[in-house]
Parts: sequence; structure tokens; C-alpha cells
Amino acid sequence: MAKQKGLIKIDGTLGDITFYQTRDGYLVREKGNLNAQRILSDPAFIRTRENNAEFGRAGTAGKILRNAFRAQVQGASDGRMVSRLTTEMFRVIRADETSDRGKRNVIDGEAELLEGFDFNASAKLGTTLYAPYTATIDRSTGVCTITLPPFLAASLIAAPGGTTHFKLVSAAASIDFEAQSFVQDSSETGALPLSAETTLTTLTNTLAAASTHPLFLVLGILFYQEVNGTLYPLKNGAYNALSLIKVDSGV
Repeated sequence: MAKQKGLIKIDGTLGDITFYQTRDGYLVREKGNLNAQRILSDPAFIRTRENNAEFGRAGTAGKILRNAFRAQVQGASDGRMVSRLTTEMFRVIRADETSDRGKRNVIDGEAELLEGFDFNASAKLGTTLYAPYTATIDRSTGVCTITLPPFLAASLIAAPGGTTHFKLVSAAASIDFEAQSFVQDSSETGALPLSAETTLTTLTNTLAAASTHPLFLVLGILFYQEVNGTLYPLKNGAYNALSLIKVDSGV
């Protein structure tokens, strides 16, 4: 792979050379001699077809998860979140030790591998919120709880400059990856002043009792600036953090 230099940027194919634009600039590569039909039918590409099937399944699973937490993700994600989540879902699928290659899936994989995934790589929860918390998922009752003891916000939150207030948000989801459906419940605190000490905080999300689907719990923090009595999202949410802190695959 080569990189284009000079003032004239070319996008397209000239002969056997393809020019294209990426996040890293304008690149150039030699046109390959493969075609889609050969990849779909040639026995030599059976591993490629298996990998493609599972990668596609990972992309679909990632989309379902994003949709389940859409309201929370919209205010706390980075530009490469989709590709990062797909990569992690692919890792989950490859952990499936019961299905044949090409048929491995999230349900038989290790969904717990998603614990700790940050939707905003530019503002990770672990380097933003230092206050201790406990998170529990009670599958029998469907109740998912996050509890934070009182803490001095200014000392245990790495808030960006200009912050006057913050909110803690949580959401839980039961996801049926086969049916591509989900049930979600969310909760949040009111706007809390950064200069004060918090009280005991409990965020509770309730799902259906005894669900047979994987359960996911996220925790996030949103930053605001108060101007003339009105709260505005700080930097359009660029510093907001959101993380998958608990996963129960039910296996």
C-alpha cells in the first residue's frame, strides 16, 4: 500500500491501480485479480467465507447492542466506536467453543469479554470517574443496580474545564441476538453540582424476571456548564463517558 503525495488527489481506478481516500489520507494500491464469485465458490477460500460470515455476524450483533443503548451512546461515543465494537464482538464470537467454524455466534461465545468496553475512547469511564461503585445484575428478578457511596465530586471526577454540573446515567438491556430484539430500562441522577459532595446514589434498572438472554449494564457520566441558570452539554458531549460495566451471558 502506497500513499499519494503532491497537490493533485486522485480517487478512483486507473488501469490496475486504485486510488482511494481514508482517515489516514489518500492511498494507492494495485488492483487485485479476485472477484466475488470466486470467493463465494472456490474451495480455496472456504476459510475466507467462514471468517466473513462470522465477521458479518459480529457487525450485526454490535448494531443490536448499539441500538439497545442508543439514547446513552448518542451522547458519549467516538468516531470509531462502531468498528471498535465490531472487533470486540468478533472476539466474543471466536470464543464460541461449541459451534462449527463459520457458524460461531454471540450466544455460545463469551459475552463477558465485552465488560469494560468504552463507547467513547476519548473519555474512558475508568479515567473520568474515580468514585467507587458496585454493580449487580439479578437475573432472577431482572433488577440491575449500581450503587455509589457519598463522595466529593471535584476530587473523584476528572471533569473537563468549564464543568459546573454532571449527571450519572445507567441503563440495562436484555438482548435476543437471534431475534435481533431487546428490552431496555434506563435511569439517571439529576444535575449534580461538581463543587459539592454527593449523597448515597443508587441507579436501578428493571428488566423482565428470569430472562434467558444475555444481560448488559452500562454506566456513564455527562458534563454540563451552567450559564445564566441554564445547563448546556459541555463541548456537545465530547467528554462524556459511557462503559459496559457488567455482562451476564446467562450461560
